Amino acid sequence: MALLILGVIAWTAIHWLKRLAPAARGAMTDKMGEASKGVVALVVVLSVVLMVFGYRAADVIPVWEPPSFFKGINNLLMLLAFYVYGASARKADKVWIGTKIRHPQLTGFMIWTVAHLLVNGDLASIILFGGLLIWAAGSVMLINRAEGPWTVPPRAPAKSEIILVVIALVLFSVVAGIHTWLGVSPFGV
Repeated sequence: MALLILGVIAWTAIHWLKRLAPAARGAMTDKMGEASKGVVALVVVLSVVLMVFGYRAADVIPVWEPPSFFKGINNLLMLLAFYVYGASARKADKVWIGTKIRHPQLTGFMIWTVAHLLVNGDLASIILFGGLLIWAAGSVMLINRAEGPWTVPPRAPAKSEIILVVIALVLFSVVAGIHTWLGVSPFGV
């Protein structure tokens, strides 16, 4: 469990460094130049490795038993998460949801964490997905505080909306297939 917790802390710390300690981040960039980006990337990769290995190695400690119908809710939320996350893909203009949500990537990520919290009632899952939910929500607050009021972007053409829906459906199908292949059925079968 220690590796998992360390991974979540490392992920959060490296992502929040720029917002919470800009002087430290600036000093690192001044001292190391472009190599500082490599250090940040290395810490991000290391944090993911720690989370994966820590999660897989953690003992299953049940905290609560999710009802079986939560799998259906999880699947709907996962489809929504892919759609919302993908709304950030266009830079100049945004699909419909991108004109309603300031941070579609972080919001999609939060939906993903909630979906997984609904169907995983063990302590390791609560630490992993709960910790990442706290990171994403905190990131939204930190960015909003730093950047001030949001200017709603212009709306993308309807074609972009259709493309995003198709991509979200394809990604959901691929991820569901991978889960099934790994022996974790997302459909309760």
